Amino acid sequence: LGLNIFLFFFFFSFCSVAMKFNIADPHTGAQKLFEIDDDKRLRFVLDKRISHEVNGAIIGDQFQDYTFKITGGADKQGFPMKQGILVPDRVRLLLNENSGGYRMARTGERKRRSVRGCIVSRDISVCNMIIAKRGKEPIPDLTNKILPRRLGPKRANNIRKLFNLDKSDDVRMYVVRREIPSKKEGGKPKSKAPKIQRLITPEKLQRKRRRASMIRKQREHSKQQAAAYAALLAQRQKEKRAALLSKKSRASQRKSEKKQ
Repeated sequence: LGLNIFLFFFFFSFCSVAMKFNIADPHTGAQKLFEIDDDKRLRFVLDKRISHEVNGAIIGDQFQDYTFKITGGADKQGFPMKQGILVPDRVRLLLNENSGGYRMARTGERKRRSVRGCIVSRDISVCNMIIAKRGKEPIPDLTNKILPRRLGPKRANNIRKLFNLDKSDDVRMYVVRREIPSKKEGGKPKSKAPKIQRLITPEKLQRKRRRASMIRKQREHSKQQAAAYAALLAQRQKEKRAALLSKKSRASQRKSEKKQ
């Protein structure tokens, strides 16, 4: 029985060493999956947390001048790592709409879900990383492979930054359009363009001026109403004071007549 337990734990520890690393390059848009089972290389990433930086020697000694940044991962059962949970184990948290990793069915609903902590352990099956600092030696199929961007920028300032435009240039003429082939044979292909966000147009400026003028008119109307109310209140108080004085004068006159 003891030998069987020893063999079981030995086999389990041997199988749990292998770990996959999904490394992405933000500059080229490419990503590559590495599978590493060497403990000397895995020591660079074990007990690290999400957003920590790792030496590039984890995938080879020739990539020591690279720096990778941990962005997430998942364990062998598919539970994702969650930032802010400072444990290497799996925990059950009460999640809501703003927690992330949970899609609520009804408004205000909360449920307890299992998530993995943000510390990398041997239970992690896939660890996601990005290249934070490039080295001299190119990584095959990662740094020397450029994938074209499927979609262009959507925000007006990002389009200006991409094409080096001035504020006087019309951003709508530089939107990156995407061609869609026709479903019918020999049909004319269509093109799609994103709706530009934060675009300043004459109509938008006119609406802004209209809102400002409406606010000014409302303030002036409120001031006029306040002044009219203050004048009416002063007049009512004056009339009330005059009525009180006339009442007192009549009373004193009656007293003087009785004495005579």
